[in-house]
Formats: sequence, C-alpha cells, structure tokens
Amino acid sequence: MPTPYYDEIETRVFESDESPMHGYRGVLDAPSALDVPAGLTVAISREAGARGTTIGGRAGAKLGWDVYSQEMLEYGAQTPAVHGEMLEKLTPTAREWVDEQLAQMQAERHLSQHPNILDLARIVLSLGAQGNVLLLGRGAGFLLPARSTLHVRLVAPLPDRVAYMSQWLRMTDEEATVEVSKRDHGRAEFLATHFHRKANDVHLYDMLLNTSLLGEERCADLIAAAARGKGAALLAENGGG
Repeated sequence: MPTPYYDEIETRVFESDESPMHGYRGVLDAPSALDVPAGLTVAISREAGARGTTIGGRAGAKLGWDVYSQEMLEYGAQTPAVHGEMLEKLTPTAREWVDEQLAQMQAERHLSQHPNILDLARIVLSLGAQGNVLLLGRGAGFLLPARSTLHVRLVAPLPDRVAYMSQWLRMTDEEATVEVSKRDHGRAEFLATHFHRKANDVHLYDMLLNTSLLGEERCADLIAAAARGKGAALLAENGGG
C-alpha cells in the first residue's frame, strides 16, 4: 500500500489564541542584515514516545524562539494562504534563496516530486531563511543546509516509549506497543520515500539524545546550549561576530 503523505500526529497543541502557524513559544527576532539564512534553525527528529514535543517546547522557550510542531508544518503545507503570507515576509534575497535550495534538491533527486512534499519543503525553507526557529518532525533537518541547522535526534528505550504513549493516550500497554510501532514505521517510511534517508542513521544528526537517561529538562538545556554555540559560529561565518 502506498505511504500516505501525512501519518498520525504525535503532538500536543498548547492553548493559544493564535493561528496554527504562529508557533506556541517565543517570537522571531528582528530582521537581520546577515546572509541567508539569517540565523540558526533547530530541527528535531524523534522516535515515537520519546517526548519530542515537550522537549522541543522547552528548548524553544529557553532560546526564546518560535516552535513549529509537525501539525503546524503540515497545516502550512496544506494552506496556500500561508505560503503567500510567509513569502511576503521574506526579503527578495531570501525568496531567491528558497527557490535555489528547492531547485537544487530537485535536481540532485534528494526530494520526491510529490506536490505536497514540495509545498512542505517551501514552508520549511522559508522558516529556515528567517532562522531562530525550532521545527519538529517532517524531515525538516533534511531540507535545510547543515551549516545553518542543528539537527537533533531524540531516542529512548522501547519500554519507556510504550509507557509514555500508554499514559499520554490512555491506552493499554498492548495498544501502546502497536501505536509506537505504527508511528515509528510511518515516519521511517515517510523519510525513505520522500527524502531517501534512514531515520536511524546516527551519522545524519548533530546530536543524538537518550531522553530516558537525560530527562526532558536536561535534553532541552543541551539543545539550547548547542544551538547557541552553532548559532554563534554561523554569525561569525556570516561576518557578524
């Protein structure tokens, strides 16, 4: 059976009066005179039940950045009005950069030609052009340049992930085991089909964090510290440091 474009969403939508694409923490920094991308992006990949949404939210709060969940990225990819709004916020140079990045990935066949995937890529690249954002899921770390992206993978032992999923979704352990397996498989198939990548290839990430051993707060601290360090290096590279 063909892989559906969207798998089931593992996310908690924080209470907000804002529209889904506004993020749930922080505000974007003022426009920068730096080269595109203007700042660093944190992209988080996670195993099902590894508490990626919670940790991403905490890391975003520590950095003061907007956090875009999987649901928000999917909403943006499916809503033409959001495309136009985001492009309007970009400088002409940034819009050109987005087009160039997308064209290069298509030419190198690193990206499927599915229309929804191309829309998703444009949303992610537009956010990456602004920088100082944290993106959860949807292969964001494979769409953005390595030099301006902190690509993080969150993992945890299967029993811990099953226990978390059971508690979160109020399932039996047996039901949660099936749910974790289904989500892991769906995400792996999504990356393999549309990005030609293996989710469990540790060499694809800047950081690999075991959330069970480190805990949510320490993982968020480590992500924020690494983002500040890599962001400072990007600033210096762009002539701002």
